[in-house]
Amino acid sequence: MSEPVLLSGGNPQIPKGDGAAPVAAYIAAMPGWKQAVGSRIDALIVAAVPDVRKAVKWNSPLYGVAGQGWFLGIHCLTRYVKIAFFRGAALEPLPPVGSKTPDARYLHIHEDDAWDEAQFTAWVKQAAAIPGWVP
Repeated sequence: MSEPVLLSGGNPQIPKGDGAAPVAAYIAAMPGWKQAVGSRIDALIVAAVPDVRKAVKWNSPLYGVAGQGWFLGIHCLTRYVKIAFFRGAALEPLPPVGSKTPDARYLHIHEDDAWDEAQFTAWVKQAAAIPGWVP
């Protein structure tokens, strides 16, 4: 099997698809240290929301709840992994990075960051409990 194409910033180009398999393929294709971060993010989401719905769309893994839309997306950039909470403005406390989109908030994880997994998990649980983004 050939190596996946990495797009701008090192984001893997994975064919769109629903379910855990495309998300696993995306995580496996994340370059370098980002792969471990992606695996940990995925594990924390699954632990927090056991019936989470997964898909890859627009070269990004999405996580949602059936009937409520998507609550979170992941994207690789050159220096960090961007976690988008699509309704992040409704979370307490607010995720740290603002967006041009008023509802969205981000968490950026850089290579040597020590990030708060307990806070991340709390945001995931909150985000999964509110109506998500429906494209």
